[in-house]
Amino acid sequence: MDKLRAYVVGATGLVGQRYVQLLADHPWFELVGVAASERSAGRRYGEINWVLETPMPSKAAELKIDKLDVDSLPKVDVIFSALPSEVAARVEPEMARRGYVVVSNSSNMRLEPDVPLLIPEVNPDDLSLVKEQRARRGWSGLIIKKPNCSTTILDLPLKPVLDELGVSKIHVVTMQAVTGAGYAGVPSVAILDNLIPYIKGEEEKIVNETRKIFKADLEIYATTTRVPVLDGHTEAIYVDTVKDFDVEAVVELMARFRSVPQELGLPTAPPQPVIPTRAIDRPQPRLDRMAGRGMSVVVGRIRKLAPRKLAFVALGHNTIRGAAGNAILAAELLVKSGLWA
Repeated sequence: MDKLRAYVVGATGLVGQRYVQLLADHPWFELVGVAASERSAGRRYGEINWVLETPMPSKAAELKIDKLDVDSLPKVDVIFSALPSEVAARVEPEMARRGYVVVSNSSNMRLEPDVPLLIPEVNPDDLSLVKEQRARRGWSGLIIKKPNCSTTILDLPLKPVLDELGVSKIHVVTMQAVTGAGYAGVPSVAILDNLIPYIKGEEEKIVNETRKIFKADLEIYATTTRVPVLDGHTEAIYVDTVKDFDVEAVVELMARFRSVPQELGLPTAPPQPVIPTRAIDRPQPRLDRMAGRGMSVVVGRIRKLAPRKLAFVALGHNTIRGAAGNAILAAELLVKSGLWA
């Protein structure tokens, strides 16, 4: 098929750069433009402060940065949004009203009932909400949201456990990388030799988003912390199951978990979305965050604490699986769904 034209808004920030990186040489999408604030508009994209671990894609470097303006958007097939939530709340609905497909990283609208909050392996059927969204709002376009990064890293390994054993209660403690706050989000003097035991709004996002994704009023308790790690969110997860279990069976059900993206062979889908490890000292951010090209969640320390009480540690890349990669995978699923037009 001909490549679909992709446009990234909020392209100069950390997640915006990750979109640009992941769209380079994508088999289905071609990056044809980028937009950012007035401060960056008019410059070549190659002039920005590129902070990712690989060189900037050469084609992207030649793009001129557009000023974000809904009235002068180019004709494209999909807009990937890395806008701050306060800006996204203003412009994304207008984009959808004007016929654009918007796949967004921002937190606004995530909990609205007609907006898919998508982890493609966990709740792919929720993509059909866009039909209700269009009918209710009178849009010719649509909006899809991806969840908070920590929600995604929790819910991927939780999915096979919930399906097989049932879940009655969840406790999670996150140890979140500094890039989750953006490139300039946490001053070095605040995070070096330190741990910050509170991240505003994160705990509520994990609770409310997980309930929406699983369509269940789950009992969830979350504590979120910021740690001096560059990339990769680690989570200590404690689950009360409905059925009793054997640890080896839990390892096996996580290892064999596959879903619609794997069945369809979507380009960004990892072959194994959840990778259990038996190593006693894993997962570790530096060693495991790029598993599955950053799209897999690595799970270790899988233990039975008591009857129907499961504990494990999960690790995922916060700006790939937790942000831009998850959004691109959602767009790929949309292409295959027949709901695009």
